[in-house]
Amino acid sequence: MTEHQTTARALAALGHDTRLAIFRLLVRAGEDALTVGEIGAHLNAAPSTLAHHLGALVDAGLIIQRRDGRNIVNRVDFNVMRATLSFLTSECCTGVSLLKESAA
Repeated sequence: MTEHQTTARALAALGHDTRLAIFRLLVRAGEDALTVGEIGAHLNAAPSTLAHHLGALVDAGLIIQRRDGRNIVNRVDFNVMRATLSFLTSECCTGVSLLKESAA
């Protein structure tokens, strides 16, 4: 998968209100991470709803999950987050010029 495709997939996953709220909450939590129950308590969301949205974030590579006993612990993959932000800003303010069409 190209960097362009990876970034597009991450942005598509973040393009839903609930997933964006989950992601931002997990960014605030940092390396401490949160269980599904803790996320639900913060966002007032049902575990089944969260499982669906967390799955989409995991599939996009934005979230890492690990099992801790009976709990699923979730944290942001900060390397992927930084790579996504870097891709979006890597050509900031470099200028754009129109391509001249070759004469027929």
